[in-house]
Amino acid sequence: MGVRSGNAVSRRQILRLAGAGLGLAVLGAGAVACGPEDAAAPAGGATPGGAGNGDAFTTPPPGTAPEPLWQADTANTSLSGSDALAVAGGLVLVSGDPLVGRDAVSGKEKWSRTGVTTPGAALILGGGTLYLASAEYDGDLVGLDPATGKETWRSRLGDEYQQPRPIAADERHVYVLAGILEKDFSTPNNVIAAIDTGSGKVVWREQRDAGTEEYGINAAVVGGRLVYTDYRENVTVRDTATGRQVWTKKISQSNHRHFAVHEELVIVADGQRLRALELSGGKERWSLTTEEFSKFNDPHLLDGVLYASDSARGLWAVDPATGKEIWHNEDLLDTATQAWQFAKVNGTLYGATEFDEDGGVHAFDAATGKLRWTYNDGTGDIQQWYVAAAGKRLAVMHGKRLYALPAV
Repeated sequence: MGVRSGNAVSRRQILRLAGAGLGLAVLGAGAVACGPEDAAAPAGGATPGGAGNGDAFTTPPPGTAPEPLWQADTANTSLSGSDALAVAGGLVLVSGDPLVGRDAVSGKEKWSRTGVTTPGAALILGGGTLYLASAEYDGDLVGLDPATGKETWRSRLGDEYQQPRPIAADERHVYVLAGILEKDFSTPNNVIAAIDTGSGKVVWREQRDAGTEEYGINAAVVGGRLVYTDYRENVTVRDTATGRQVWTKKISQSNHRHFAVHEELVIVADGQRLRALELSGGKERWSLTTEEFSKFNDPHLLDGVLYASDSARGLWAVDPATGKEIWHNEDLLDTATQAWQFAKVNGTLYGATEFDEDGGVHAFDAATGKLRWTYNDGTGDIQQWYVAAAGKRLAVMHGKRLYALPAV
């Protein structure tokens, strides 16, 4: 994006060192543009916001963020990680108690369920069903219709499985992690299992290696393979039909929030590198290195392009087949924190930032990486932001506030 000099170079060096955990103070930064500071709506309702006639939204001037179309309170506790916000069938779903489905267009509450799942439950969608662990801690898994919130499926696994948690789902199976109760009532080991979405019965279960944990898991199902990463710095691939471990590989950094899959490649952030590993055997196909004292954040694949930020506040667009850089944006060096979660609508890429009162949702030109605007609600709440595409709108969450922004 051009050569920087003077204070900009010095500042970037400071940010790289801070991102590497070397204890240097990071200078404060302001958002490019802020949205209104209106208070969120009362619980159960939605407050209308900025202008917009149906889906005919006006593109704001450069550097100016749009106003929310509506906003509402949520019961989000930030315990659900990257799966706290989801969009399904025109409804925006937020993890919490109550679990609520809101119309993405109007913001109106379509359904609400209290006591339906455990605190911090991830929203796992597969085959048109939302899968959750039972709030009764009875070993059951439940399936809800995301359009109505009504229970449509239940698997009664029994007392042997302690606190089973779904991590991924497809048309045939729900994949869960669970502790196995021993005679002394301890659960030193845990298993990964596949539950048939028709019968609710266990199709297979495999004990995980000693020392592995039940949390910090991020998973995806692709082409007959279950791929997951964990806090123990592993990437593991299993056969979805049998549970057989195809391969597992150590990486140098935990990758527990998001990875990307492109054709026969799984792409993970591994410290200073993005690495593409073959699904069939784990062989490294390509590797891309960011700058010294910086490390990559969670990669996202959207419309055939891989996007990832780094800890020095750079944003990268990469060809997922070859690892070649398409563009590298440094617009955020002096403005706000890096994005960790992405969505894309037409020609605009949206990125939600982490824990920074001056962060928010950034809008970038997807073709060039140029920063167009940043939305911040002005609350000063140091909670990470979430973003998900909802047709021509964006579902945006910050702390216990849910917004709809026009995707302009």
